[in-house]
Amino acid sequence: MLIAVGQVNTTVGDMRGNVERMVNIARRGHERGAQLVAFPELAVCGYPPRDLVQCNGFPEDNQHWLMELAHRLPARLTAIVGYVTRSPQACGKPFANAGAVLKNGKLLYCQAKILLPTYDVFDEQRNFEPGGRPTTFDVGDKRVGLTICEDCWNDKYFWQRRLYPRDPVEEIAAAHPDVIVNISASPYAFGKRDFRLKMLKAIAHRYGVPVIFANMVGGNDSLVFDGSSLALDATGEICAQAKPFEEDLIIFDTDQTIKDLHPQPKSEIEAIFEALVLGTRDYCRKCGFERAIVGLSGGIDSSIVAVVAARALGPQNVIGVGMPGPFSSEGSLRDARQLAQKLGLQFEIVPITEEFETFRKALKPVFRELPEDITEENLQARIRGTILMAISNKYRAIVLTTGNKSELGTGYCTLYGDMVGGLAVIADIYKTMVYDLARWLNRNGEVIPHACLEKAPSAELRPNQTDQDSLPPYEILDQILSDYVEENARAEEIVRKRNLPLELVRDVIRRVNQNEYKRQQAAPNLKVTPKAFGVGRVFPIAQKYWL
Repeated sequence: MLIAVGQVNTTVGDMRGNVERMVNIARRGHERGAQLVAFPELAVCGYPPRDLVQCNGFPEDNQHWLMELAHRLPARLTAIVGYVTRSPQACGKPFANAGAVLKNGKLLYCQAKILLPTYDVFDEQRNFEPGGRPTTFDVGDKRVGLTICEDCWNDKYFWQRRLYPRDPVEEIAAAHPDVIVNISASPYAFGKRDFRLKMLKAIAHRYGVPVIFANMVGGNDSLVFDGSSLALDATGEICAQAKPFEEDLIIFDTDQTIKDLHPQPKSEIEAIFEALVLGTRDYCRKCGFERAIVGLSGGIDSSIVAVVAARALGPQNVIGVGMPGPFSSEGSLRDARQLAQKLGLQFEIVPITEEFETFRKALKPVFRELPEDITEENLQARIRGTILMAISNKYRAIVLTTGNKSELGTGYCTLYGDMVGGLAVIADIYKTMVYDLARWLNRNGEVIPHACLEKAPSAELRPNQTDQDSLPPYEILDQILSDYVEENARAEEIVRKRNLPLELVRDVIRRVNQNEYKRQQAAPNLKVTPKAFGVGRVFPIAQKYWL
């Protein structure tokens, strides 16, 4: 039997558009001889729908468009598709995250998701009731077992500590299916593609059954879904694999006479870049923005964001803005202009020195004889933020912020200044990883000006300023942040692991905790690491528990 996997890019709430995408892919799969096509988790309504689920009529709209898909499928083609339905349980949450089996205009089978995650970016128990014991269904002479995303993530032989007492895969394997299908909305994170593959291979090998993984692709708010759909034979060998970070269709032959292997990223840094591009493109497209604005300082962060924006939206749709101030170097303006020319961006220069002096003059009576300090530095950042937002309003373009994770973590950023914007493209990228991205982009020739990689990072808000005047070297800072933010390590643990001074580690932790109020006012960021600020890390602002 030939089984198609439809890796679709859905938009949350656009049920008509999502169904249209699935119809087109189903027809392509049917033309290639597929008897079964699998689409991702909640493909009808998009993932994650969050509290849209609670809107009156939302489950009924899911049902309507599900049946619209059923009626438009090619004759004799069976489809598996995720959608929201009302829970059949007499108590508990009124909705279910379900997988439907469709054929010849009918709903033949429905299985609700059993394991509902409530960690990291997930909060499914907020709206959904878990399903009961799974069963199998037949497609031709093949018995198929259906699982939904997290249902595959609780193998007692794979995990040292399981999150749930039940293992739906073990339960469904007892029915001796010929193939197990997992429909997923599994977002991307650094290293997750390899980890996910190992987990699925372990299932195929343990139960001696082919495993099909149909994953969502595309960006929805902060989440980027890489797709990377695949099919494994009963030994765990990859027989079909979709190209990540774009819509795709693959075919799995249960008789293993053909393979359908599409190109994959050559490195994890390439995958991160593709995730940023996809996340930026979809955030803009799905929110109705055709153009973007980037404040080009001549530094490496804004250069990376400009490259991502040009790739995501087309260089003709990106405006770079240089805003030299009293402490800006000629080299920085030169590097910004050079990058804009190389990428083919519209480049505008709006000096801020005059405005800065006007603000200083206006505030002088209020500040009296107080010495200049960070207040004057922040004034420059906020003048630049105002300029970017004015251009944003005039051109109806989204401002892309350029701060990285190291800066956001330690609060080395200015509220209503360099933090203004609609999307924080690299706010989940540590500074050291920003340099890795720049070197990767320059692997076949200069894209990022070499001066951006060579000069000391600086906000250029006072004479001869460098980031390391206020922060530890990024090579050290990023290690501490990674341990504290992603591993929840205590200061003493980080000291032993990294052989660093205790006071240095405690100072970084203090900065992280004190600046939670800034992060909760920041633009949404694109999650590409295992633990991102914002949607993946929910901490109180007012708190005194510092590890």
